[in-house]
Amino acid sequence: MAEPLFGVEVAHARPERQLIIALQVAPGTTALQAVLASGMLDAFPVLERDALKLGIFSKAVPPSHVLRAGDRVEIYRPLQADPKAVRRQRAEAGTPRG
Repeated sequence: MAEPLFGVEVAHARPERQLIIALQVAPGTTALQAVLASGMLDAFPVLERDALKLGIFSKAVPPSHVLRAGDRVEIYRPLQADPKAVRRQRAEAGTPRG
């Protein structure tokens, strides 16, 4: 007898559009498999399968991470600037944050 499916979500946000897709997956499904099944790569053509940065509720995970019921797989955008470099530049310039 097959194990029952369980619910997960796949989320991605861009400045102009955010999308969360709920789906039912089988036990043993990985984060990458859920992303592929969600159709998120079609909804956001800018995403590259081989360059995806994924997380579960803000904690980075590898694409091979096995999901549990209720997980939300988040697809992260690449950083526009290195946060450490930005802080260093502000400190050198004496510019306050904000």
